[in-house]
This record gives sequence, structure tokens and C-alpha cells, in this order.
Amino acid sequence: MYIKVKVKTEAKNESFEKSKKDDEYLMSVKEEARNGWANEKVLEILKRELKTNNVRLISGHTSPSKIFSIGD
Repeated sequence: MYIKVKVKTEAKNESFEKSKKDDEYLMSVKEEARNGWANEKVLEILKRELKTNNVRLISGHTSPSKIFSIGD
């Protein structure tokens, strides 16, 4: 399964919420979008919230709009 995540970096508070679209989420993280720090935090939050360790970043390594593979 694939999901889309729109990420806001350097936010005051971290948040994770489902968008109005079925497969899209909105996320805010405190980390900077430098050296992959924000991507690592996004992966950590997705693993925790979706209760799976099988999460991979497929597309959007340097973009706020990202696509993740979840599961198998």
C-alpha cells in the first residue's frame, strides 16, 4: 500500500493527521530539512502511528510531498 504525506519542517509542534483524501496525511516535525533529519523523524512517526516497522520512503526525498510504501 502507498500513502502520500505532506510534511512541514521546523514546526513548533509535531503533528500527524489524516487529510480529507483517503491515502494522504499531513505531518509537522520539529527537525530541519537538512541531512535527512526530517525524513528520519517522519519515518519514525509513521512507524509508530501505523504500528508497523515496514515503512519505506519511495519518492520525495527532498520535497515536502512524499510517497511511502507501507507493509509488504
